[in-house]
Amino acid sequence: MTTGTLLAIIIPVVVVIALIAIGCSLLVRRRRLRERFGPEYQRTVEETGSRRAAERELVEREQRHDALDVKPLPTSIRDRYTREWATVQEEFVDRPEDAVHDADRLVTSLMHERGYPTERFEEQLRDLSVEHGRTLEHYRAAHAIDELSTRHKADTEQLRNAMVHYRALLEDLLTEGGQPRPAGS
Repeated sequence: MTTGTLLAIIIPVVVVIALIAIGCSLLVRRRRLRERFGPEYQRTVEETGSRRAAERELVEREQRHDALDVKPLPTSIRDRYTREWATVQEEFVDRPEDAVHDADRLVTSLMHERGYPTERFEEQLRDLSVEHGRTLEHYRAAHAIDELSTRHKADTEQLRNAMVHYRALLEDLLTEGGQPRPAGS
C-alpha cells in the first residue's frame, strides 16, 4: 500500500474514533449533570431553550459553587437549627404568617452559615442547585407563598404548604443524602 492509500484509510478512521469519543464524552457529561442537578436539569433546559445552553449554565453553576466556601455544620449548630425550626413550627399555630416569614429567615440564615451567598433569591437558587437540586422546587414554592403572605394574600393551607416546603429544604441543608454532614468532611 502506498502512503496515500494508508492516509486515506487512517484519517477517516481517526476522525470517526474522535467523533465517537466526543459523543461519548458529551453523553457522560449530560448524565453526570442530570444526576447531580436532578429536576433542575430539565428546568434549566426549558428555561434556556436548549440542552447545550442549559449544560453550559449548569457547568458555570458548578464552577461558581466550587469557588464558594460551603462547609458542613458541626453537630451543635445542626442541633441549634433543629431546635429553632421546632420553635418556628410551634409559632405557626397562633401566627402562621409570622411563622412562614421566620421559616424563610431561618433557611436564609442556615444557607449563610453553610457559606452560601444570600443577597439575591435567584442567585441563591443557582448556588443551591449544585448540591440541593432535588429540593429546589420546595424553596421556590415556599418563597412564592412567603411573598404572597407579605401582602396578606396567602390562605392558611398555602401557609401550611410553605412550612412543609421550608422543612424539606431545611432538612436537606442540614443533611447530605439523608445523613448528617460531619464537620471537617
